Amino acid sequence: MADRITTYAEFWPYYLREHANPWTRTIHALGTALGLALLVVGLLAGPWWLIPAAVVVGYAFAWGSHMLIERNRPATFTYPAWSLYSDLRMAWLMATGRLGPELAKAGLR
Repeated sequence: MADRITTYAEFWPYYLREHANPWTRTIHALGTALGLALLVVGLLAGPWWLIPAAVVVGYAFAWGSHMLIERNRPATFTYPAWSLYSDLRMAWLMATGRLGPELAKAGLR
């Protein structure tokens, strides 16, 4: 990626293409779900250390899938806010069965 992306509308298809392998998306969604579960439990019932653990778990799954499966650099390092939002968006679309059309628009099957 030579040029910096300046809008989220440009970023979203790029993000999806960086997650082209279905296993990467699955591992991301699993890490997101586990991270969110730890966050909710940590906020509602404690112990407090579950809150930072939620962040570690979420990113460990995501970054691990980029290193081991996609073999690319996570977009988080360049676009942290858009990447977090996109991870949540992708996980939600996967969970609701609506990711397919988004992948097709990004040029993936």
